[in-house]
Amino acid sequence: MLGDFIMRRTTMGLMLTLAFAILAVPLPPLAQSPAKVPRIGVLLLGASSDNPEFLDAFRQGLRELGWVEGQNIALAPRYAEGEPARLAALAAEFVRLKVDVILAGNPLAVQAAQHATTELPIVMAGVGDAVSLGLVASLARPGRNLTGPSEQYADLALKWLELLKEAVPQASRVGVLTLSTLWPVQSEPWQALQQAAQTMRVTLHRVEVREPSDFERAFAGMPQEHVEALLVLPHPLVLRHRTRLVALAAERHLPTIWGPFRECVEAGGLLAYGPSLREQYRRTAYFVDKILKGAKPADLPVEQPTKFELVLNLKTAQALGITMPPSLLMLADEVIR
Repeated sequence: MLGDFIMRRTTMGLMLTLAFAILAVPLPPLAQSPAKVPRIGVLLLGASSDNPEFLDAFRQGLRELGWVEGQNIALAPRYAEGEPARLAALAAEFVRLKVDVILAGNPLAVQAAQHATTELPIVMAGVGDAVSLGLVASLARPGRNLTGPSEQYADLALKWLELLKEAVPQASRVGVLTLSTLWPVQSEPWQALQQAAQTMRVTLHRVEVREPSDFERAFAGMPQEHVEALLVLPHPLVLRHRTRLVALAAERHLPTIWGPFRECVEAGGLLAYGPSLREQYRRTAYFVDKILKGAKPADLPVEQPTKFELVLNLKTAQALGITMPPSLLMLADEVIR
């Protein structure tokens, strides 16, 4: 009996020792869910082959702030292939995907995104005058779910006319090519442009088009209206069709200023003045970064550009028989020869 009792105690002691040993062994860590990678929906009017440098500039801005595509952030570009009507469906897709931020690359894309959602944050680029277009309430307090860089086109339009007149001082009748969706006659920039023309003793001939199929007709009618020079007001479709438009201006022998689009001058246009679109896209990364870290778009003031560039194409000037005044050449940030 005594032997059985001792054996039972010994066995129990071994079992307790084993149990304590098992408890002392650290358990393997619980499997952790991978960190959520923020996804940015990029809404663009053109095709993937149109101005890839803009998206590259956005990626550069993200990298400068520690966001690396494929590592801790994902981009989901969607392209309307030059058809504004497709923007609404693409914006709605971003809502279904529940992206963290929508980057809208032009005013038409911004309008589509705003129509699709009042919840998802939207960052704009290349929109022009966001206040005049009614996209934001004010620069300091944009309100709603939209913020980003913007320009004051009322001021820029005056500068475009002034520069064109300096390049072609003899021109007294200037055509103004505009797409009505962004430049209605009652808008502040258009009214300011008309007043400036009166001061400069220039007659403006408004040439309004609704879609790219109207471009040839618009240029064909300019000689009958005795247009001596041309100001092309900015619109995303102008940028997309710049090669075709530059060729039409050359065929009509029209000295042309292409709003702020240096890309049109690089394609053979005469001159352009304004903030860099590439820099705007790089700067949008700042807004995306702030939003991903908890800021609300309504609390992020809309930024005005601080740097403007004047780009001239001397080869085009020579083809048009224009001698660029030294004053313009000295002011130019870049002269394409």
